[in-house]
Amino acid sequence: MIEKLKLGRYDYAAYTAFAAYAVCSLSIPLVIVAMGKELHFPLDKGGMAAGGALHLLRSAALVIALLSCGCLAGRIGKRRSMGFSMLLSAAGILTCAAAPAYALLLPGLAIAGLGEGICEGMATPFVQDLHKDAPERYVNIAHSFWSVGIGICVLMAGGLLTCGVSWRIVMLLAGTAAGTAALMFLWREHPEKRYPESGGAANWNEVFRFSVQIAKVPRFWVYCLGMFLGAGAEFCLTFWSAAYLQLHFRTGVWMAGVGTGSIALGMFIGRMGFGYFARESRLKHVLLICALANIPVTILLAVLKPEMFSSHGILYIILMVLLILGGIGIGPYWPTLQVYGVKQLPELDSTLLYIYFSAIGIPGCGFFTWLMGYLGDRFGLSGAFWMLPATLLAFSLTIGLEGWIWPRKPAVR
Repeated sequence: MIEKLKLGRYDYAAYTAFAAYAVCSLSIPLVIVAMGKELHFPLDKGGMAAGGALHLLRSAALVIALLSCGCLAGRIGKRRSMGFSMLLSAAGILTCAAAPAYALLLPGLAIAGLGEGICEGMATPFVQDLHKDAPERYVNIAHSFWSVGIGICVLMAGGLLTCGVSWRIVMLLAGTAAGTAALMFLWREHPEKRYPESGGAANWNEVFRFSVQIAKVPRFWVYCLGMFLGAGAEFCLTFWSAAYLQLHFRTGVWMAGVGTGSIALGMFIGRMGFGYFARESRLKHVLLICALANIPVTILLAVLKPEMFSSHGILYIILMVLLILGGIGIGPYWPTLQVYGVKQLPELDSTLLYIYFSAIGIPGCGFFTWLMGYLGDRFGLSGAFWMLPATLLAFSLTIGLEGWIWPRKPAVR
């Protein structure tokens, strides 16, 4: 029998943070076509690499923040760290909303990236500390609210842009959402319901010592490679789908937003469903099944062309179904692989493992997003979409062979 979920204030704070994080990070790709036209890097005239470079910079700032999370958590605690991360995200996105030129988007995205990096590093161990008995369930459910944020963002942004509202207003609303989320962490605690802070490395010497211990374990690097590949596949699909629908299938802004929302719906179904029914012994099976099943879905997205269909309505229905299936397939990668890696390495510091897995996943998002933009400039986005099934195949091989290449050794206590 499945145990009933036990939720409290800080679960809802984590859900709000994931949703706000998604709204901030996805606001850029959803407005990037309009932003490119206004700030002189139009995507249909050689500006895709410049658009991908925005996320590459954000990813660099994310990694810098992630590498500081271990010490930050030990000094001020995960609750305050999460609150400050939302404040930084809000400040950065609001700076982007006011940017008069492409170059001035860069400092805003750097600030936002620092806040999102702290959130990325802290959110999963934050939830784990609340539910040490079954983290695989609660972590997946918390991550599903990233998809809720995507859905809110794409529907709101698509509707506003279709109505002629400036992309700057969309960014303003995204920044406001992150600022609101900060209050749920920083507001005064109830004396009897404090967040259960766990101990951790409080100085750089301890972080370094634990990090060296982690780096000496070969299986850690296998999971890092899996994070890099899986994160790249996930974010390429979510980042470039709106532009792909507009440029390749000649849809409007609203339909492009619905497409990204379809991915978000699929991710929500995948993460929430798996989070509810999760079993620790089946984590690896879920990762492999989702990756392998998603390969034909992404191939179809790459080969479809608008001239294949006499009716736009049929084309749009097929596209939305494929995007929902793609979202279901990519949904469990990030949270499930993190939990799986931590479970397989019980002798190592779990908070630092979560942080370092994210620190590898974020560059995967940035690198593959830039690479897909670069390939899109050379071969079109339909050609660039072939990178998705290739990345999923590499991910499947990495996870499928990890136990054979590096067998488990008994933990040394």
